[in-house]
Amino acid sequence: MSRWLITGGAGYIGSHAVREFLEAGYDVTVLDDLSSGHREFLHPDARFVEGSLLDNDALATALEGVTGVVHFGGYKYAGESVKRPMHTYEQNVTGTVRLLEACNNAGVELFVFSSSAAVYGTPDVAQVTEETPTRPESPYGETKLIGEWLLKDAQKACGLKHTSLRYFNVIGSGDISLRDTSPHNLIPLVFAALKAGKTPSINGNDYPTPDGTCVRDYVDVSDIAKAHVAAAGRLESGLPVEPVYNLGAGEGVSVLQIMQTVSEVTGHDFEPGINPRRPGDPALIVADGSLAARDLKWENRADLAGTIKNAWLAELESR
Repeated sequence: MSRWLITGGAGYIGSHAVREFLEAGYDVTVLDDLSSGHREFLHPDARFVEGSLLDNDALATALEGVTGVVHFGGYKYAGESVKRPMHTYEQNVTGTVRLLEACNNAGVELFVFSSSAAVYGTPDVAQVTEETPTRPESPYGETKLIGEWLLKDAQKACGLKHTSLRYFNVIGSGDISLRDTSPHNLIPLVFAALKAGKTPSINGNDYPTPDGTCVRDYVDVSDIAKAHVAAAGRLESGLPVEPVYNLGAGEGVSVLQIMQTVSEVTGHDFEPGINPRRPGDPALIVADGSLAARDLKWENRADLAGTIKNAWLAELESR
């Protein structure tokens, strides 16, 4: 079986993808600088190269013997990117440029890009298709859109075969040893508050949504990881792919509803506090995932309560 490089493979989503690729029979190399990833998330069966996307030597080493790349590496905090735009551009745009240059030098022609629903901003439709206009509202979303443009240009210039997976809000845990450790994502913030005996808070309850809190499309991390395996396999088989695919459950859940589900699953009874809005957060965004269902045979199979329960079990394991 062929070998795929997974950048950011020591991170939350990337480490799940590594396990799915290995389970599917692929050989895997991981490139990660461990700035937000975790050494303990690395799988022992994956070759590990410690280094940055900005390090040409590390890139060349990581790409040895590789058939294709799945690119998760980067700075993934939408709200924080508003405060650190130059850092976000360096990590996500310059890093992707360096990676694509290294792929071209190494003769690697297959590429799956971890994109984001953040490219859409606040859409003016109830359900987002891949044709919905892109209007990112944060530097993070802008860098993901630029990443997609870079792939399109690399295809014209170098024949790169690629697809970008625009996924929505990723939660859950497919392995009790793996969890979302982001200090800015909703679920880890809620869990951290509960473990500290504090009351979780919602960022804004004055959005134009049914209960005033942001509405999102929440997707199980294991299902997201499986989509990358499917996309890689389709590219490798030479079958046609769309330039972008939405990965979402196709239904919206408000932040308040998430809080209520967390309360039920964990047994912690609480009424969330209310903080001001967080910059860069759109009010509502829900996916139409029909293209991914058609080509990648993909869907979000997990139910919300089960996904949150798995995330909580992984969190308890980390104590």
